[in-house]
Amino acid sequence: MKKADAKPENPDSHDLLAYVPRHAATPETYLTLGFRCGLEVHQQLRTAKKLFCRCPGGVYQDGDDYDAQLVRHMRPTLSELGEYDGTALMEYRTKKNIVYRIKGETACTYDIDDTPPFAVNREALGIAIEVALLLGTSLVGELHITRKQYLDGSIPTGFQRTAIVGIDGCIPVAGKRVGVRQLSIEEDSCREVSDVGHERIYTTDRLGMPLVETVTEPELLTPDEAAEAANYIRYLARSTGHVNVGIGAAREDVNVSIEGGTRVEIKGVQHIRWIPELTHNEAFRQKALLLVRAELERRKIDPESWTPKYAEPTDAERAVIAPVVGAESAAAAVCLPGFAGLLAFPTNPGRSLADEFSDRLKVIACIEKPNMTDSEDAASPIPRAAWQALRRRVGATAKDAVILAWGPPTDLSTAIETVIERARLAFTGVPNETRKGLPDGTTIFERVLPGPDRMYPDTDSSPIPIEEDTIEATRARLPQAVEARQAFLRSCGAPEDTHAYLLRRNLCPLVEDLVAGGMGPVAASTLLGHGVRHAMGDREIDADRVRWAVREAIESHLTPDALPAIVPLALQEPACSFEGLLERAQYRRASEKDVRAEIRREVRRPDVRRPEALHRVIMGRVRSIAWGNVPLAEVAAWVEEATR
Repeated sequence: MKKADAKPENPDSHDLLAYVPRHAATPETYLTLGFRCGLEVHQQLRTAKKLFCRCPGGVYQDGDDYDAQLVRHMRPTLSELGEYDGTALMEYRTKKNIVYRIKGETACTYDIDDTPPFAVNREALGIAIEVALLLGTSLVGELHITRKQYLDGSIPTGFQRTAIVGIDGCIPVAGKRVGVRQLSIEEDSCREVSDVGHERIYTTDRLGMPLVETVTEPELLTPDEAAEAANYIRYLARSTGHVNVGIGAAREDVNVSIEGGTRVEIKGVQHIRWIPELTHNEAFRQKALLLVRAELERRKIDPESWTPKYAEPTDAERAVIAPVVGAESAAAAVCLPGFAGLLAFPTNPGRSLADEFSDRLKVIACIEKPNMTDSEDAASPIPRAAWQALRRRVGATAKDAVILAWGPPTDLSTAIETVIERARLAFTGVPNETRKGLPDGTTIFERVLPGPDRMYPDTDSSPIPIEEDTIEATRARLPQAVEARQAFLRSCGAPEDTHAYLLRRNLCPLVEDLVAGGMGPVAASTLLGHGVRHAMGDREIDADRVRWAVREAIESHLTPDALPAIVPLALQEPACSFEGLLERAQYRRASEKDVRAEIRREVRRPDVRRPEALHRVIMGRVRSIAWGNVPLAEVAAWVEEATR
């Protein structure tokens, strides 16, 4: 039996909602699950300097291009209440070397907390106020900068400076209003280069870049609503024209829970198109974990008296399993009493409960996969006889499951602790954790979810008043609302498949400019949403270059048919003159008289053997001389007339 087909014995059938592929799910599916989702959307701002120092912004380095390296380690400390932070303890157990690759051009002593922060970047604060107003939030009277603990090593200081700019806004989603809890301005973290074994490497070029973080209420009730909300927030931020675009410039943290579950954060989602599948699968993963808990309860296993057992293989057993675990690795068999049939229980497509254990071994014990196998897996590479011997070693009965974990000898004790810890969490249902989204729509464990008390005042920064004059001046220059832009595109007949691109690239104002200059709205939106998009992809669009090319074409009396070729070419070759563009496009100046004469010559040619293809053949032959000189619709009418 494959893992994906396995089920726990005698599941509580009335509580079972079988996995439904997203394409087959309906709103009722998510209502039954009790699906709730909230977003934290991070958008990098386009500023000349970083947020709390004067290093240049937007200068990026290759992972192998650096001037110095700094290595740090996590060491947890007791809080004022005499408690350790769970995330800090987890990171400490990983025994990671956190390596920062520093480029002198993009980093300074502020980044490692050797210099107090400079005054906040006013350019960035102005953009944040603009976004906060567009979200309809109530702006704070004073900006209070706080420190938010960052314990994964992505910020060398261990904390991020952040400040709330506005609260209690809303955005339109699926015909309703979804609350925006707050809009904050904060500094970006380092960019991860690699994370293998006990070494995690970052570059510091992105560190300190200003971000705005938009936090919605958990009022998104389907995966599609979550994606729609993320897109709306993206369109809104980009409408200012003051944000960076491209991979890493905008990232979404997606919080998902279902009835009976708990909040799980899918961290750093790079693509909005991933959100529906990720949230859908996370909802069903939580449901699967709740079913596992229900099965453990049905089996009347007392978590308080539950006692796992473990043992290292004997020399004879090691000789059998060595081809699987490796000759240099240490190994341990861990007996999970009462877990028979559960490790193979499917949690997501192609994943089972056993993967929850393997993921944590990778992150906490820092043992790269493959790092374990289990007695529930019919495809286990360990021979059946060896499993029987291992089960006897740990005293496993028919009601028990056994996990065989392996890795470097120095990591084995952490591996055993990690397996037992994750098994204990099965009794609680859904663990509070941060997960990483994968392109296939599933997630893997990333770290323990930070506690609620991770923020405290920044004693290095004074409160910053936000003057009413500043607010009103910003309000007076706000861009058109996203809703109004969407309505404009619908009303002007812009093709549906151009809307997302035009909103994402902030090209609606350019469409309006082209229309004001004499282009039809459908032609203008199609030119940008089809021709320019095909030529430029996600590269930056020079709006002034587009206006120039269109103006030159109109002044040169070129027909609109020429623009889909001329404008993309102008963007691809920004230094080329207009005459040079015409030459590259193989444009030939011709009059209406020339085109009609060419049609007559083509009609008289004797080489067209299929009369029914005459119109198409002649259009193909005269197109090169007609293109840009006479509208092709008129040429088609002339050809029709000449071939009757």
